[in-house]
Amino acid sequence: MNRLIKSGLMFGNLVHVSSPALVERYNRALKHLTGKTTQLTDFYIDFSGFSPEIGFELDDTLYLNHAGVNRQFILLTTNQKTAPLLEAKFSTSRGILRQFIEENEDALFALTARDAVAGELVNSVYDMSSPARLFDIRRITIEADTTGGAIRQAQKLDTKVAQFLNDQDAWFDDVLISQMITLAGETGDVVRNPIKLKEMSFDQRNYWTDHFGGIYLFQDVDHPALITGGDKAILNDLPIDHVFDLSERNRIARFLELNDLAEPIVKARGVDAGAILRQKMDFILVDALAGQGVPIEGRSRTDMRRLAREHAGKLPKEFHALAALVNWAENGGPWPRITSEHPAYFYTLRAAAHKDADLINMLLSQLTSKDIRQLFICHKPLFYELYQHWPDEKKDYVVEFLRNEYQIDKVGARKALFGREAPMEDMVARVGPWGAVRK
Repeated sequence: MNRLIKSGLMFGNLVHVSSPALVERYNRALKHLTGKTTQLTDFYIDFSGFSPEIGFELDDTLYLNHAGVNRQFILLTTNQKTAPLLEAKFSTSRGILRQFIEENEDALFALTARDAVAGELVNSVYDMSSPARLFDIRRITIEADTTGGAIRQAQKLDTKVAQFLNDQDAWFDDVLISQMITLAGETGDVVRNPIKLKEMSFDQRNYWTDHFGGIYLFQDVDHPALITGGDKAILNDLPIDHVFDLSERNRIARFLELNDLAEPIVKARGVDAGAILRQKMDFILVDALAGQGVPIEGRSRTDMRRLAREHAGKLPKEFHALAALVNWAENGGPWPRITSEHPAYFYTLRAAAHKDADLINMLLSQLTSKDIRQLFICHKPLFYELYQHWPDEKKDYVVEFLRNEYQIDKVGARKALFGREAPMEDMVARVGPWGAVRK
């Protein structure tokens, strides 16, 4: 994994904690949340305040996420919102934390100037003893305060200020005035500079979880289903009618179609479908040739085409099907019949425009794991797991590609792959296995 770390593709953009003051604040928050402290004087933290170094020190990578539920967090700075979220057990956690920071940024900036903010993503589930427990997770509420209780104290001061203003005899209440002065010394002027965090709750109905081998649960759709990347046999007696594993391609394709969750890339508006499909072909080509004694690192597009011609007999069905689709889209070639049973089918899709697009792209990346770019963007835990078993030639190619082709313009790459642009006036309705073809 050293290639990834050195290239900033793993543990990249973490926040460095090195000053004694910040380390001391972190330890107060850690003690407050877990009863533990660190002896380290220099470490890095992710979005939630989790540190891989402290996880190693404590021999507990879930020290802020006990049992993988109700994730806790420590905020030393609002800059943590640009860091990755490590050891994520639910796909919704980062989005919830990011929205919490953005909605409360001014208050959090003021609070973290003096103390750490510690909190928790709270739901009613405290263990994952069985898959049925996933259905008890319905709403996530954020609870947070500084380790010194600044928000709690500010609420007390607000109450006493209101009492002082509304009670005609309050001017003569020396005890009330003394309490207000004491609290104001701890919180500052809450009248001019209110210290409040918005009460925030989030529905969690459609999500991915790392539990039980990796599960995609879709409850808030017209046709609910659960899709597992693990052992379907352990998923008995669940309160949902449809349970699939990743081998049931027809049923997954039908689920996506019935709920309008995915669209064919060649039908997507405002994208260069041919360029996207050709890049997927390169990734499939590299996967097929890596470890076969064929040099693949640093190859140009012309070189990749030559390799494809020379080794056509070694290339899988996915490559040839995508080549035929590119030929149809760009050169008016014959329509390739690519049904959901075909191994290339899910390579031809991306999420449609809806609130769960990221979740669908995550599912599609697991179904098309040879597409290393989409896998890295949408499903990093699986990317890191699979990376360990790739031949060195593929590892070198992947690191070089992601460093030179993706990292230099992450926003542009994601927009090109998944973003939505204004409709093109000359857009042709295309269908085939994706609908009715008209050219």
